[in-house]
Amino acid sequence: MAIRTLLIDDEEIARRGLRVRLERISDIEIVRECPNGMEALDAISQLAPDLVFLDIQMPQMSGFQLLHALPAQLCPHVVFLTAYDQYALRAFEVHALDYLLKPIDDDRLAETLRRVRGAVAASSGSNYARQVREAMDGLRRDHDGVSQRAMSDRLAVQLGDRLMVLRVADIDWVQASGNYVSLYLGKRAHLLRETISAMDQRLAPHGFSRIHRSTLVNVQRVAELRSLANGEFSVLLKDGTALKLSRGYRESLDQLIGSRL
Repeated sequence: MAIRTLLIDDEEIARRGLRVRLERISDIEIVRECPNGMEALDAISQLAPDLVFLDIQMPQMSGFQLLHALPAQLCPHVVFLTAYDQYALRAFEVHALDYLLKPIDDDRLAETLRRVRGAVAASSGSNYARQVREAMDGLRRDHDGVSQRAMSDRLAVQLGDRLMVLRVADIDWVQASGNYVSLYLGKRAHLLRETISAMDQRLAPHGFSRIHRSTLVNVQRVAELRSLANGEFSVLLKDGTALKLSRGYRESLDQLIGSRL
């Protein structure tokens, strides 16, 4: 039986690329393409697809907002599409079958379709809809501030065709690399597509301090501070890593260690 599929993405090129790939798959039937959330709402109501490939970032209505707006009984299986992997955890929080990072890799898409086939064959539509609705309700409470901190104590890092979930508390320090950051856990480093400024805001509530324009440090990992001749400091971590504390960022670390340097 064909899996009736809806493509939802505001970028026509992205839809075309995905459509060309899916049209080669014998058990996938593309019933419609939608360039925005409002059209998608109507299409889902009229066509009741088994599966939607849903872009997260769209103008006026995001992919998450679209799911919020759907009646529970109409929730199809969802595969999220995005160019930014910081949405991975939220995608799985709403019981998405999978999460594809643009540009989409052929092998990764094949793995997603294997999951889709198993889920469509095994799950009851009403049970799946209930799970999605409960998860979306939980996310709404999180956005109202009930448990946002509990949600944000993890980070998802793309490793080929896998997602590794890291505990924020396990990260020693973070270094900027253009539009990416390197997350250091001991001698291991993981690359994440995110700016250092965004990571600063994200990690500050968890005891991280910005000690340089390109460096964040987990204050719990700091073992020693050494004064340098130019008025800056060397920050030594418990594993022996030495980082530079610039004069312009001394105040933020002062506040976290509870004393003036």
